Amino acid sequence: MQDSEQLSLEQIRAFLEGSGQMEFHAADRDEWYGWVNQTLQSPGARGQGTGAALRGQDDREEPGAYRRHRFARRYTPADIELLAEVDTAHETLSGPATQKILHRACHDFGDSRFKRLAELSVAQLYRLRKSRAYRAQRVVYQHTRPTPIAIGERRKPAPDHRPGYVCVDTVQQGDRDGVKGLYQINAVEEVTQWEVVGATAQEAMLTQFPFRMRGFHSDNGSEYIHHRVAALLNKFLVEQTKSRPRHSNDNGLAETKNGGVIRKHIGYGHIASAHAEAFDRFYREHFNPYLNFHRPCGVPEVVSSAKGKHKRVDRWYATPWKILRQFPDLARHLRPKFPRERSDTQAAQQMQEAKRKLFASLTQKRSA
Repeated sequence: MQDSEQLSLEQIRAFLEGSGQMEFHAADRDEWYGWVNQTLQSPGARGQGTGAALRGQDDREEPGAYRRHRFARRYTPADIELLAEVDTAHETLSGPATQKILHRACHDFGDSRFKRLAELSVAQLYRLRKSRAYRAQRVVYQHTRPTPIAIGERRKPAPDHRPGYVCVDTVQQGDRDGVKGLYQINAVEEVTQWEVVGATAQEAMLTQFPFRMRGFHSDNGSEYIHHRVAALLNKFLVEQTKSRPRHSNDNGLAETKNGGVIRKHIGYGHIASAHAEAFDRFYREHFNPYLNFHRPCGVPEVVSSAKGKHKRVDRWYATPWKILRQFPDLARHLRPKFPRERSDTQAAQQMQEAKRKLFASLTQKRSA
């Protein structure tokens, strides 16, 4: 054998170019081990003692079963099934509350089945609820959460003795055979108690107020909290507010007028929505003028006791038109055109006659 130091560069390059590359491919794992066993059992391998050196007396290499290393499970399927049973009974309480129930079941009530679950942490409890074994026992559906809409400000109207701040609410005339009844809109001004009732477009109702509107307050219903109403109010430069949670008096004036005015005159019976135009015409021509010019309402006055308790007392009764006339700068608040006054009794009789004809027409249409 020649020494590598005596080989020239051309000889080394020729040796490398002449050497071929060996590759071995197997279809599966058994073919790999078959080739290894065949090689180890060949006469050349036995003569060199390779098999004996590697395996002692055994000349065959058998493939072992692959087993992935896993940590021991602390909570058994029976524990997960027991947790699902507890959640079903209690309608899936929060993690700390469920943890307390499991602890009490083991230590206070002596149930040995809860021995491992009594030491369950809140984080591990939520992980078990997400496991496949738990979901096979109990499936919980969560309702779609509403998306908050940044329309209107959550606060009570602050008129500061200035007319123009209107509170709005909706009155529905019942359902029949799954069909919704007539929806009526009741708008009441905070300071003067000027009231406008309608059954059609809201924009037509806003023009019936004799003064410029400054604020628009409602509850959180979708009939008022949407972009179309917001665009309409922005058109008239009116600020929009909405009721706060757990503050029932934010829209209390409109809700009081619902029962004391609309329900008293219209009732609770079902009225089909097809009669919206007829009712809106009745409100605009007869009902609203009667309410604002001929029906007195109490003007609340806040009285404070010695103990600091506030109470509202109605010491003065007047029509909304009379209340509006008490403002010294009346001309600045009024629109260019507004209705004229009529006799109280005459207006009430005309309103009642118009209402009688309206309901009579409904009865004829139902019988037909």
